[in-house]
Amino acid sequence: MKTTQNLVHGAGLGLRRSFLNEIVERPPPSQVGFYEVAPENWMTIGGKLGKQFRAMTERFPFICHGLSLSIGSNDPLDEGFVRDLKRFMAEHGIQFYSEHLSYCSDQGHLYDLMPMPFTEDAVKHVAGRIRRVQDILEQKIAIENISYYAAPGQEMSEIDFFNAVVAEADCDVLIDINNIYVNSVNHRYDAEAFLQAIPAQRITYAHIAGHYVEAEDFLIDTHGAPVIDPVWGLLNKAYKLYGVFPTLLERDFNLPPLEELLKEVATIATIQSAQVEKRVA
Repeated sequence: MKTTQNLVHGAGLGLRRSFLNEIVERPPPSQVGFYEVAPENWMTIGGKLGKQFRAMTERFPFICHGLSLSIGSNDPLDEGFVRDLKRFMAEHGIQFYSEHLSYCSDQGHLYDLMPMPFTEDAVKHVAGRIRRVQDILEQKIAIENISYYAAPGQEMSEIDFFNAVVAEADCDVLIDINNIYVNSVNHRYDAEAFLQAIPAQRITYAHIAGHYVEAEDFLIDTHGAPVIDPVWGLLNKAYKLYGVFPTLLERDFNLPPLEELLKEVATIATIQSAQVEKRVA
């Protein structure tokens, strides 16, 4: 089975339709090493947008980051979608797919990423579904740690549940730095201790994003604001622990001008370069 590791490098940016035309006409500097898209938003797109997307995938490395597979649901796994995804990835030369450790359907879509119960039964259930997706795609996928605001029926800690799933499924890891920070505040745990417990050999790439401060002890993961200093600091700690891995800036709404997004991508690249220089010195 093909591994998903080492297929992208450097600092990446989530591609959004609102600035696709600008990027196609004036590609940004070389610090943008790769792009990420939700395949659900592009698999059926034709016309001008489809041609522009093809122009991008022909020139730059891409990752598919799923939104709707609902890997943790009790609903039947949508194997038709997985096969369509496989064709879409082959068509565009995309060799990398990730999803959230969550569910978003219960006899119909819920339009939100709901947390899995942290139980042994849930580990076995979701790991089996991940393995099935990997069998269809004929490659490993990366699973992302999500932000969550309640943990009903909890029998295990978040990190123990996450690690048990990726071990049982034999999948890779997409580590979301902002989600770790948000959860550490909301659920009062040590973010660095969580980082240290991640299975380093399975990390393929990372997400970093902004969030909304509802209260001093309650943060909401929005992807709608600039990344704050403590989250940048946590990314730097992750690099110190495990070396530099590809890292992507997520911004889903309240989109600023592309120039502002590229500044944050450049910050990722700067932190990466500084860590590489320290390791070489």
